[in-house]
Amino acid sequence: MPRPLRVAIVGAGPAGIYAADALLKSAVAAEPGVSIDLFERMPAPFGLIRYGVAPDHPRIKGIVTALHQVLDKPQIRLFGNVDYPRDIDLDDLHSFYDAVVFSTGATADRALDIPGLELDGSYGAADFVSWYDGHPDVPRTWPLDAEKVAVLGVGNVALDVARILAKTAEELLPTEIPPNVHEGLAANRAREIHVFGRRGPAQAKFSPMELRELDHSPTIEVIVNPEDIDYDDGSIATRRANKQADMVAKTLENWAIRDIGTRPHKLFLHFFESPTEILGEDGKVVGLRTERTELDGTGNVKGTGAFTDWDVASVYRAVGYLSDELPKLPWDVASGTVPDEGGRVIQETGEHLRSTYVTGWIRRGPIGLIGHTKGDANETVANLLDDHAHGRLHTPTAPAPEAVDAFLGERGVRYTTWDGWYKLDSAEKALGEPHGRERVKIVERDGMLDASGA
Repeated sequence: MPRPLRVAIVGAGPAGIYAADALLKSAVAAEPGVSIDLFERMPAPFGLIRYGVAPDHPRIKGIVTALHQVLDKPQIRLFGNVDYPRDIDLDDLHSFYDAVVFSTGATADRALDIPGLELDGSYGAADFVSWYDGHPDVPRTWPLDAEKVAVLGVGNVALDVARILAKTAEELLPTEIPPNVHEGLAANRAREIHVFGRRGPAQAKFSPMELRELDHSPTIEVIVNPEDIDYDDGSIATRRANKQADMVAKTLENWAIRDIGTRPHKLFLHFFESPTEILGEDGKVVGLRTERTELDGTGNVKGTGAFTDWDVASVYRAVGYLSDELPKLPWDVASGTVPDEGGRVIQETGEHLRSTYVTGWIRRGPIGLIGHTKGDANETVANLLDDHAHGRLHTPTAPAPEAVDAFLGERGVRYTTWDGWYKLDSAEKALGEPHGRERVKIVERDGMLDASGA
């Protein structure tokens, strides 16, 4: 009797779970079946949703419900707190599985080539997001002593950072933030947040709903300079072709023409201001210098030679995420991705690295919304199954599922399981219940492992 197709997926965030779902919906899942193991370096699954989505966005976190239904399937096992390649590497995986899919995402901040980046008070947005989302591998405290703050970037991460900095700790208390984050935000001195984009309103990468949510807080006054509302032929074409871009532009236009209200925290959205230098004194941030830009007719901008120094004491760059390089896989340094064709990992020779695939941000870079990774997963899995159908996958030497448990046991890896997630989930909900909160996140890795019964 033929055995099930054995597939390892490294990374148990949305991209990896969507790949597992695509495998489960394939014809192969019916006969001879599929057996899928997800490996996740964190003790808990869900990746970006748990550690990248702002805590005041429960709507997005609702995606977890759909992902739960996938991981509940008996053909799937979860191995949490297992690090690639420290605990298990590519050769190990190939010995246990017919195919390996990497879906490890992106967690680091992309660099910004301007002077002053190293100053005290200059931060990457990804590090701040990890702090307020209770990531176990970052410090428990965050310096929030600046009254005026700059955020560089006009994407949804920039909005999240600006919103969390501008809201009060009490506004965020009903969310799942852990006690150390609430304590840190309670001491936050920020009263002015300035968000900077080098291009215009039509080129902003905000989602319309995310943008509008800024204005829902009773403590945040969103301010747009009417002089920043400008469009050229390229911008008009963008608005006509892209409904979301048009909605964003309309929202910004409405904010630009209204009177400034009395809410205590001011959040300024600046356009046509290109950051050129983070200013410092005695090693600390004391300001930001920007160059005014103007549209060139195509939707792009050029510098005008007019500079402004902004009085800010900390700067957060939200100019994109970068994936970590994966040992034993080819790597494109410029894009921070694994080279591929249709999800098949491609070596420098141009040949497919046999039985090895990628999906999600590690494949195409950190762009798009969470749901966009579904298309990636479907294409990658389709090509994996095509290779399987045509005998192009290798044959593992130890395909029995219990061989993996034995291997991790011999290595002394303290791993979590899907049953363990249910235990952790219950423990976090129990922490929130006395306070009328849905949950309170457990932050420490050992605490998560203990609660999971690892």
